[in-house]
Amino acid sequence: MDNKITILKDEINDKLAKTANLIDLDKIRVAYLGKKGSITALLKGMKDLSAEERKSFGAEVNKLKAFAAEKIEEKITELKEKEVEKEIASMPQFDVSTPVDLTRGSYHPITLVQRQCETIFKSMGFTVEDYPEVVTDYECFESLNIPKHHPARDMQDTYYLDNGQLLKSQTSAAQNAILKKYGKNLIENGVPIKAIFPGRCFRNEATDACHENTFFQMEGVMVDKDISISNLIFFMKTMLSEVFQKDIKVRLRPGFFPFVEPGFELDISCLICGGDGCPSCKHSGWLELCPCGMIHPNVLSEGGIDPEKYTGFAFGLGLTRLAMMKYGIKDIRDLNSGNLKSLSQFTDDE
Repeated sequence: MDNKITILKDEINDKLAKTANLIDLDKIRVAYLGKKGSITALLKGMKDLSAEERKSFGAEVNKLKAFAAEKIEEKITELKEKEVEKEIASMPQFDVSTPVDLTRGSYHPITLVQRQCETIFKSMGFTVEDYPEVVTDYECFESLNIPKHHPARDMQDTYYLDNGQLLKSQTSAAQNAILKKYGKNLIENGVPIKAIFPGRCFRNEATDACHENTFFQMEGVMVDKDISISNLIFFMKTMLSEVFQKDIKVRLRPGFFPFVEPGFELDISCLICGGDGCPSCKHSGWLELCPCGMIHPNVLSEGGIDPEKYTGFAFGLGLTRLAMMKYGIKDIRDLNSGNLKSLSQFTDDE
């Protein structure tokens, strides 16, 4: 019986050495490791052995199975790497030293606005963070003082996935992670938390000139001792004046968001119609740009920060709407349309 194991081991090595594709490799796997494979057949012959012989022979067969499985996995990796190398070799070659033709493309207007905002906030001491688009219910809701069955969830028609996760409906989903990431430095060294985190958001809602189911926001937080709403207004007005290179008429009105208290809606006078009213601003003359407010004590506590010692503000700047106002785009749907005629007119302002 031991001789059969040696013969099979040599066969496996020989056939694997000659195999050049994944289809043949799978046939080898089935021939030796399948239910009717050669190695499995060895086990059927053990009935004629004594108890002691079965024990030692069974151990040897298991070693052979492990050997065959390992060798086959190594061969799979090898063949896949060769396929990738072959595909790369067949690709057309590009001369990386060729000068770039800047007339053949342009940055998306949202990209331009996002980069401009990042530069502005960096100059004011904010760090720029990134965050996944697929998040947990805890990140998007529960950590933000929105427990299950809270009516505020109805305001966001969320895309849920089969695994229980969801496409983030607001950049606020990153708040808890940011508070935990920088909270220790705040508590131990007194360094304020100042961060922005831009990203794409998703909501299953009807589209019109000022609503889309996919849009971009830029969340921002600042936490320290004695932070007030005045600090929020200062940073928002500074950012807007830098983006538009002029003073912008804004208004602050009460708004309900479970993760801030008090909460506000920061609106700007519609730059499409000059405040007269149009489809872009729902004929109100104002465009809702930035839900904001003072971070709720429950949210601070959930992030490991004592709300008795620290306060902070948070805002969710609508980058998509900001791009509309900056570039005079009347319909928000144009930004996701892929219409090159519409998008090719934009160039980097920097």
